[in-house]
Amino acid sequence: MENNINHDIRDQKKKKWNNWLLIGLFAVIIIFPLAFNQKAEYGGADGAAMDAIAVSNPDYKPWFESIWSPPSSEIESLIFALQASLGAGFIAYYFGLMKGRKQGAANR
Repeated sequence: MENNINHDIRDQKKKKWNNWLLIGLFAVIIIFPLAFNQKAEYGGADGAAMDAIAVSNPDYKPWFESIWSPPSSEIESLIFALQASLGAGFIAYYFGLMKGRKQGAANR
């Protein structure tokens, strides 16, 4: 019984260490490019695609126009962030549900 408790404590410490390691790695991945490449212009794929099309085919005309365009770039960023967070939330929920089902089946 005591051996299981010690094993659980070691597992919790290992998980906590892994979480801090992942947070640190995430911070390095985000901060490194921003700190060492300060003159870079960070743009989206849409703008890069439009530029590439303009270079390769200057007479290109889009097939259709957007039904609605956001009133400002801040609103556009907000909608994009909302879409990304909802997608990430759905994926996290799905994987959590599957893991819970697997654990529930294993505990039967």
